[in-house]
Amino acid sequence: MSTTTLTQNLPLVDPASATGKPGELLQAVKGKLGLIPNMTKAMANAPAALDGYLAFSGALSHGVLSARVREQIAILTAEYNRCHYCLSAHTAIAKMVGLPEGDAAQARDAKAADAKTTAILTFAKAILVSNGSPRPDQFEAARKAGVSDAEIAEIIANVALNYYTNIFNKAAGTEVDFPIVNPR
Repeated sequence: MSTTTLTQNLPLVDPASATGKPGELLQAVKGKLGLIPNMTKAMANAPAALDGYLAFSGALSHGVLSARVREQIAILTAEYNRCHYCLSAHTAIAKMVGLPEGDAAQARDAKAADAKTTAILTFAKAILVSNGSPRPDQFEAARKAGVSDAEIAEIIANVALNYYTNIFNKAAGTEVDFPIVNPR
């Protein structure tokens, strides 16, 4: 497996020379996204880490939350965790899935253009602020706003997935390869 060091703490696997499982996974990323982000190149150092991320992300993409809402949760989580890489990446991806720029900016503050999405983001922020222990009244507030139990479960899962990528990229020192958006 060949690497090119472009991160502060973890090398990036070069997709052009990667063989075996890392090469297969990176080509799968390229096939799906049309590009291979630095995050996935860094994760390819441990194919199990990249495979796990891709499987979890892929499963959630078939859930009840829309791509736009998933990106809003990702933006909120990246802002909360001050992850430059993920905030930049998900702001760019949000545009790709049709989320208006103003909605992406509002997501950083757990706000949205509609009440239900605001309730989703408010609940996601409650998960972050409480370190994974939102209060029963916060569950109830989400339900009263029309958020289903399936959506609640997926909000939790999306926060967890994005928390993983935030921590991974911060620890790895992954170089941002999207238009840079800095946390406030």
